[in-house]
Amino acid sequence: MMLDLDLTQHPLLDWPQFSWLMSQGIPAPLLVEFMDMRVVRGVRAADGYFDLDPEGDGFIAFDEGDDFVFWSPVSGELATWHGRAFALGEDNIINAGTYSFDSYLTVHPSPVEWLRDRCRGIVVLNWNLAFDMLRDAPRIAVAEDVLPLYRQHMKPRHMPELAVLASDRRLAA
Repeated sequence: MMLDLDLTQHPLLDWPQFSWLMSQGIPAPLLVEFMDMRVVRGVRAADGYFDLDPEGDGFIAFDEGDDFVFWSPVSGELATWHGRAFALGEDNIINAGTYSFDSYLTVHPSPVEWLRDRCRGIVVLNWNLAFDMLRDAPRIAVAEDVLPLYRQHMKPRHMPELAVLASDRRLAA
């Protein structure tokens, strides 16, 4: 059984981190909305999970409903707490407003681009789930950096075996 993580036990984003994010082109009003963002020290394990480690990098924690997503601005690594999150911004996939006025769901290559776009769109964490999670989206715009991954994974993982049954009846014309 995994322990729940209490983010309030971890420090808030500090001024140098806030300032660095602003220098990356992330709008200040968005960062003000995220003033309660927490920085959690740890490492990304080989399985993609986040492991707490007081000597590790400072990862910015994002609440994705029933999971936490951690992003290290230093290394660019992404990790999850429970392994349930498909993407950062996952709620945007089913939000009708995402597609209003012929808009597209944008698949960003990294959290920096996602934040620059005011958290519109998504950053895929688990490409193996892409087809199942995105197949019903009416319009998708994909950053060129992730287009090969998108094309590779936007296919069903498997199709059922098919048998064709011959009919003994012949229909009259």
